[in-house]
Amino acid sequence: MKVGIIGASGMAGSAIYKLASQNKDLEVTGIVRDEDKAKRVLGKDAKLLIGDVLTMDDSLLQQFNVIVDAFGTKPEKARDQVKLATKLCGLAKNKDIRVIFILGAGSLRTGIDNHLVVEDIKKLTGSENWINTPKEQLNELNYLKQVEDVDWLGISPALTFEAGPEAAGYMLGNDTLLYNNNNESKVTSGTMARLVVNEIVHPEHHKERITLVDE
Repeated sequence: MKVGIIGASGMAGSAIYKLASQNKDLEVTGIVRDEDKAKRVLGKDAKLLIGDVLTMDDSLLQQFNVIVDAFGTKPEKARDQVKLATKLCGLAKNKDIRVIFILGAGSLRTGIDNHLVVEDIKKLTGSENWINTPKEQLNELNYLKQVEDVDWLGISPALTFEAGPEAAGYMLGNDTLLYNNNNESKVTSGTMARLVVNEIVHPEHHKERITLVDE
């Protein structure tokens, strides 16, 4: 199975790339803009496709059976996330490609009134400098919910998403922000990678958004 990981040199993407590469049944390619950075993060022998994925020819992306979108942008370019989702869904429906999107926690719901987490994020000091990212990730999810002819999956992390090894276990949910038994809403990149690779090898969730938290 050919797997392409967009943003493979980032926190989530690199963890997914490294774990997926350990599976002998997967042929994994990192899709990145910066070759030097990718080789530093993933190793000199990493299999890479170099270029701007937003302008990349569809024929280069249609070789994959599964594409993981761990694309990262600066807040001022956050709209590119929706542009990329639109591009990937457009090519996937014609080639029967499964697409897994790493979303944000802002589109989850929480509290007694079931409000969006992005509303809490807006209240954080300094959030005006990066609020565009969770806002556009919410728009990305809203776009995906309208896509019926592509096998897509969106995955939102817990409130705190940080680099780290895979936890002993994780809990899954759908649209509600999760907390573990220690009242922590936290997940590591290693745990996210485990869930993504599990979904690549043994798909269980289709055309929906799920979320996870470290146990």
